[in-house]
Order: sequence, then structure tokens, then C-alpha cells
Amino acid sequence: MELLNIFIGGEWRQGGGELMHSHFPADGSLNATLHAASLEDVAFAVERAEQAWRDPNWRDLLPHQRATILRRVGDLIQLRLERLAEQQTLDNGKPLAEARGLVASAAATAHYYASACELQEGELPTARHSDIMTLSRYQPLGVVAAITPWNSPIASEMQKIAPALAAGNAVILKPAEATPLMALELASLFEEAGLPAGLLSVLPGKGSVIGDALARHPLVRKISFTGGTRTGRHLAHVAAEKLIPASLELGGKSPTIVLEDADIEQAARGICYGIFSSGGQACIAGSRLFIHRSVYQPLLTRLLELTRGLRLGHPLQHGTHIGPLISAAHREQVMRYVELAQEEGGQVLCGGEIPADPVFAAGYWFQPTIIEGLSNQARVCQEEIFGPVLVAMAFDDEQQLIAEANDSVYGLAAGLWTRDAARALRLADRLEVGTVWINTYKVFSVSTPFGGFKESGLGREKGIQGLKAWMQQKSIYLATGTSVNHWCD
Repeated sequence: MELLNIFIGGEWRQGGGELMHSHFPADGSLNATLHAASLEDVAFAVERAEQAWRDPNWRDLLPHQRATILRRVGDLIQLRLERLAEQQTLDNGKPLAEARGLVASAAATAHYYASACELQEGELPTARHSDIMTLSRYQPLGVVAAITPWNSPIASEMQKIAPALAAGNAVILKPAEATPLMALELASLFEEAGLPAGLLSVLPGKGSVIGDALARHPLVRKISFTGGTRTGRHLAHVAAEKLIPASLELGGKSPTIVLEDADIEQAARGICYGIFSSGGQACIAGSRLFIHRSVYQPLLTRLLELTRGLRLGHPLQHGTHIGPLISAAHREQVMRYVELAQEEGGQVLCGGEIPADPVFAAGYWFQPTIIEGLSNQARVCQEEIFGPVLVAMAFDDEQQLIAEANDSVYGLAAGLWTRDAARALRLADRLEVGTVWINTYKVFSVSTPFGGFKESGLGREKGIQGLKAWMQQKSIYLATGTSVNHWCD
């Protein structure tokens, strides 16, 4: 198979690092082979990026002109949605229907930040002196590093690239080692849309090598990372040493809550989607289920019916609900958590195994799993599994519920199912998470900020706030009169 080139400082060429491979998780077949970036490639890409963002041809480009490039990229993604979705599926095994949604999300993000770029305004603070006007403007940071995960590549990558470029920066993107293909596709689209050379580089490779080198480079002025909490904590230390901003979207152990007045069908379907879509490989997966004891059995019965009806299948086939996990090693980790739950006294109500059908023998498949009989203190309720594993627990009163839902080092998201809107809003305020879904789950809007509390991260992506996060604020004092400062008299 022909070696893929990578995009370094505006040039398509072979990386200087070790050989790496992209495999299709459904059957282990080879998608592509390429050389990872080297430390020399990192240095070259950052130097080119530093030159590119300072170049007057980019630095002096008006916001609506930068917006034109982003709008073109969004249009190109829409035109090639089906091909890009298939590529996304091959890269990480997501069912094609989900991959289409991710590609459409990437297009929407490009279009949104094209508009936000044009609408971005400075500020005119209220005057405190009769002859002094104060202005506050937002300016780019410079060269920024974006490090992305394998579970939703094209959407996660665009959520960083689009606002960073809209703000006037140059971006070095380090995609997940397992899924480099979509990042390279995006580089090609930005090049086609007319982005000046050097403003975007894509450097595949190990996070501990390429990601770390990028974060530590003295010219890199921001680190944006989506991934595991351990790596996020390390990058936060690096950013602190350099005194640069870091945006960290990390792990989760999200509670989803069913109150006694909930619509059982609505709740069961939402919970099923919230944990089992993407094979549970989502930071916001609703993996801890708290059900009011009065509706525990009917809700669980319906949830089991829905779960047993989910179709595992080839991710490119129509009607597939659940594709494979990302790798054999990750499946082993998920399986170990199910075994641990049983050791802790949990009962597996469905799933919990590798499917026996020989059609699944070559890939990294795992059945959607529901467990009961555990307390919130169990390890499987406290540690992120990142797989299709749901633990169901009953609760009796609101105080107990809030205490247990918040009893986690994580605070990324939560789901809440009730017909009482006032109660839902009151409980939402008490949940220590960055996003609360009420009578729905895993619905996103690019205009709405997203991020976590506690060990789920720092900072926010999306929305106008997500654009300003890639900028620094400068205040200007302008004397409008002729008075002089008499301090030295």
C-alpha cells in the first residue's frame, strides 16, 4: 500500500518518524500506512506557523476575508459529506449514520465560525475620565496546538481548527494516533479553500512524543486538548510552566436520572442512545443510571428490551446501531471492567461478552451491557470505562440522588428525565456538571459552550466564548483632549 504523506508547514511530504498504520476496527484490515511526524517536523511546522500568522497577508486580513475561507471549507465538507463519512467510519468504526452526523457537524462548525468571525466585536468600556476614551480589542495568540481524540475525529478537530483560524492564529493539529485520516482530509480541504501555507499543519504520531513536543515548544502560545484526564493534567502542568492558556476537555462519568414522573418510553430511549451510541466511546456517555425506586422495574424492563434489540453490525451497513470498539486492547479493558463489576457483586442483566457470531470474529466487538446490584462507590461507577457499559441504581429521595450524582471526580454532563420543568431546572442547578440535558441526551449546538467541571476539564469550546478563547484582550487608552500629566511638576 502506498505511503500517505502528512501536511507539514504547508507541504505534503513523508513524516520523519516511525511507521504507523490506520486499521478498520470492524475487521482489522489496513486503511493506510504513513510515517509519523518527527521532532524535526514539529520544529519545522512551528517555525512555518510563526512566520505565517505574522505575515501581513494573513495578519492584516479582515475578519470577513478569513470568514470566506472557513465558509468555503464548510461548503466543501457538505459537498463531499458521503465520502468523508465513509472515511470517518473506516478510521474509527463508527456506524455510517453517526459518521454522517459528525461530518455535518464539522461543516456547521466551519460555517458558524465564519459568521462569528465577521460578527466579532471589541468593547468600548464606559468612560471614567472626561478626556480619555478606552477601547478593548481581541487579537490572536499566535501559534496554537490542538490535540484531538480518536472517538469523533472530524468534529473534534473542526471545533478547534475553525475558531482558532477565525481568531487569526496558526494551528498545529496533532490527531489521535489511531485515527490520523480525517485530520489529513481536513488539511486538504483547507488547502483547497485557499488557506495560506503554514497556517495549518497536521502531525500524526504518539501523544507522548509529538503532542508533548508541541506543548513544550516555546513558540506555541496555547494548548487545546481533548482526551484522558491523566494526559490533560500533564499538559496543564506544561502550560502552567510556560504561563500560557490551556483548554482541556477530559473524561466523564455522567449520571442520567429518571424521576418518578418521567415518561418511561422517552427516558428509556434517551438513556439507551446516551450510553450505547458510539459504542459508549464518548466522554459524555450516560454511564451511571439513577432511577427512582417507584419506577425502577418498569424503566429497567423497557431499557433491557431496547438494548437487546440493538443491532451490532458492519458500520457501513444501513441499520447498524453499534459498531466495533476502537481496538483489541481497548475491548480487553472494557471486558475487564465488566469482570470487575461482577467481582464487586454486580449482576450482568444483558451483554457483557464478545458476540459469539463468527461474523464478528475479526473485529473488536462487544455487546451493550447493563449491570445492576452495585452502589455508586463501586469502581465501575467511579472510573471511566469508555465503552457500552451501563450501571443501574435505584434512589429514594432527592437529597440522596444529588449526593450520589455529584459523588464523582468528573463533572462533564448529566441527563434528567421528568415532566416537571421547574423541578428539572432546580435539580440542574445542583448537578456539578458542565452540561445538563433534560428529557433528551447527547444533543449538541455549536453556538452553546461545552466543557466540564472538576476533573472533566478547564475552559469551554463552541459558541462566541469558544472564539474568544483563542484570542487575547488588549486595552487602549486614547486621550481626546490636550491636557498634560502634571505629576512631575
